[in-house]
Amino acid sequence: QVQVVESGGGLVQAGGSLRLSCTASGRTLETLAIGWFRRAPEKEREDISCIDGADGSTMYSDSVKGRFTVSRDTAKNTVYLQMNSLKPEDTAVYYCAAYYTIQKMCVMFSSVYDYWGQGTQVTVSS
Repeated sequence: QVQVVESGGGLVQAGGSLRLSCTASGRTLETLAIGWFRRAPEKEREDISCIDGADGSTMYSDSVKGRFTVSRDTAKNTVYLQMNSLKPEDTAVYYCAAYYTIQKMCVMFSSVYDYWGQGTQVTVSS
């Protein structure tokens, strides 16, 4: 059974940075794709990024491209989401999720993700 746990959320001023971590257990990162999602109050869940654990290929939504960077450390079975130039509209609960894959790619459709973390709150003050 795969488990993923997020950490690193918090309160930051607009223009600041935060780094979220997502640590997977139960399978090696090389056999997983990891996605990042967020849900702001009274809004639908948004797909924002993903990374393939085997080759590190990534995808980003337009809303975060150029500001957020996803990376992985296979030795630690951990994926990171570096968030720079944060805006108040980035305020949300951020989730990481995983699915098993042998394809060297990832997708940002939440429906394909089987294993979800509990979420971590990110609040950006203006």
